[in-house]
Amino acid sequence: MIYLNIIGHTVEKLEDPFGLLSGDRYEFFLDLEVDEEDELYSEKGTGLKVIFVVDEHETKIASYHFYEKDSEKVLDFDLEEDEKELVLNYCKEHI
Repeated sequence: MIYLNIIGHTVEKLEDPFGLLSGDRYEFFLDLEVDEEDELYSEKGTGLKVIFVVDEHETKIASYHFYEKDSEKVLDFDLEEDEKELVLNYCKEHI
């Protein structure tokens, strides 16, 4: 299990200039505190980019990826189910 602690974020509403997508989409950049012993740890910092969808029927994570903060290099890791739930709830609370 990945040790995941969200310590901050930035969020921006994404525009759909052609009106093709239902609902609203938000791009979250989550700042993570990762234990030094975890394989996800980076001295440069680790972040999680999340595309979060809110429409009349549901709220969901459309996509996400971990990245190294200074280089923005994508890190090939997946969230565990309980971590997805944590991220989903965090995004719901901060839009």
